[in-house]
Amino acid sequence: MKLKATILGMSALVALAAPALAEYPERAIELTIPAGAGGGTDTSARKLAILLEEKLGTSIAILNVGGGGGSVGASQFMQAKPDGYSLFATWNSPITTVPQVQNVAYSLDSFTPIASTSETAYTLCVNADFPAATGEEFLAELAANPGKYTYGNDGIGGTMQLAAERIFQAKEIDAIAIPFGGAGETLQNFLGNHVDIYGGSISTVLPYVETGEAKCLLVTSAADVPALPDASGLESLGLGDKETLLWRAILGPKDLDPAIVEKLAAVIDEAVNDPSYVEFLATKGEVPNVVKGDALGDRLQSEYDALAEVSKRLGL
Repeated sequence: MKLKATILGMSALVALAAPALAEYPERAIELTIPAGAGGGTDTSARKLAILLEEKLGTSIAILNVGGGGGSVGASQFMQAKPDGYSLFATWNSPITTVPQVQNVAYSLDSFTPIASTSETAYTLCVNADFPAATGEEFLAELAANPGKYTYGNDGIGGTMQLAAERIFQAKEIDAIAIPFGGAGETLQNFLGNHVDIYGGSISTVLPYVETGEAKCLLVTSAADVPALPDASGLESLGLGDKETLLWRAILGPKDLDPAIVEKLAAVIDEAVNDPSYVEFLATKGEVPNVVKGDALGDRLQSEYDALAEVSKRLGL
């Protein structure tokens, strides 16, 4: 009788739990973006949120919390309840890069990985007169002239600097990093000849590649990038394991119910691969890339560890 009663009790709990998940979400979801309105992460997240609203059958409220390279928003979000109604739309830097150079209140364990959404490479570009026409020649020129060339990047210890230094350290290259406030500021200083090399996102520099004012010779992805036919992917240079990408993801608070994670990951996958979103990403030089749950957690950890090693060598 006791065994029968126990089984009946467990069955009742399962019956109660199943409808609760089936009904999720029952109210609006708040999506925190750790950056100001109008930037790449913000516009990508807002476009995705529209599709998620349709697929989840609820509204999504956007909360922008900028500052500290994303660390302010990340620190605030880690206080959220793990009930599925607070989500975090971020790019990788606040989670894997910023903690290398700032004291932050959070760690990888402060979040529940749900799904990544898109990715793109960074690129290194020079002016038309630079004495190199390929990625191999570019690296050879830098190696032969230690300390001669300057490259702009998105800030000391930022993902762009660490991406470049992963490559430079492997080739024993000494180039001088010049930090700016973002890709736009880096571009203006590059076009003004204040730095020799542009280091930043593809979408920002692409119009100037098309006019011939810049030639991009290297991307930080293992594979080549079709939008930059003259740029070498790292695999072709024997540096495929040094890949560093700018990528975006949706995370939840720590201890989020695995069933909710699974449901959200499936819906995000559908939304990211919606033709309208794929077309939107293409205008930004990005491609869909969905990695879910534990696999996303492994990606975060692997990148964190790799960038920690680069930061250590740089003395950051």
